[in-house]
Order: sequence, then structure tokens, then C-alpha cells
Amino acid sequence: MADWRWEYDPDEHHIIGGPTPAPPEFVAEVEKRAAEIARAAEALYLDGAMYQGVGEGVQTAYVPGGMFLHLIIPRHECVYILQVTPWPT
Repeated sequence: MADWRWEYDPDEHHIIGGPTPAPPEFVAEVEKRAAEIARAAEALYLDGAMYQGVGEGVQTAYVPGGMFLHLIIPRHECVYILQVTPWPT
């Protein structure tokens, strides 16, 4: 069994960087929760690379300081972070 991972999609700069970068404390919470989601997906999809079912679609995860959208792709054995939204301070 391969190790599941998480990634920013399309890339880190696009998701958490850009003209108004996300606060570092918030990014740390997002990355911690993304790792937890990847571990849970690995347990749920034991043979992820061979998975043939319909995926769960885009999901929302809430973390201290905001939320993020992610997509689990079992065949890729990856959790993709699509968008992060820090709450205004």
C-alpha cells in the first residue's frame, strides 16, 4: 500500500500565496487537517489505486481561523486542497 499524501491544486502559491497570502498559523492548521484527512482516506480506501467507485466530491473542512475545500481522489491516493478561506480578523 502506497502512502497517501495531500497537495495544493493547482499549486501552493495559487492556493495560499498570491496577492494576499494566508496567515502562517492558519496554513499550519490547514496542513495539519489535510494530513489527518489523508490518513483517514488511506484507512477508508484500502486499495485506493484500484478504486472504481464514485468519489465523494468536493468537501469542506473547518479549522481554527477558517476553512478549506478539498477533494479526495482514491485512484491518485491523494487529497487535493482546492481553496483556503481564512476568517477576517
